Amino acid sequence: MRYRVVYSRQAQQHLDDIFVWIADQSRSSEVAEHFVLAISGFCDGLTDFPYRGNARDDLLPGLRTIGFRRRVIIAFIVTETTVEIFGVYYGGRDYETLIQQFTGPNT
Repeated sequence: MRYRVVYSRQAQQHLDDIFVWIADQSRSSEVAEHFVLAISGFCDGLTDFPYRGNARDDLLPGLRTIGFRRRVIIAFIVTETTVEIFGVYYGGRDYETLIQQFTGPNT
């Protein structure tokens, strides 16, 4: 079975923010676009093997995380038919705290 990858609004905003930051830092929208497309391509690759990465039920039930190029953490949830990209966290951001702030306490 192939899953369909979908991006939450939050994840799409994260990708947009990463693009802007890299374009600003590198002074090249081409470099930024290449990196963001690489992240999206990696996420889209979760269609065949969606249960990669680490289960992070401690942050949100069903949440999984996986690293990309040692600079990005991708948080996602697998349902019966989809892989929802929940968030894309760049550059050592404290994604655990950001997820908890977004979802509220999970106890």
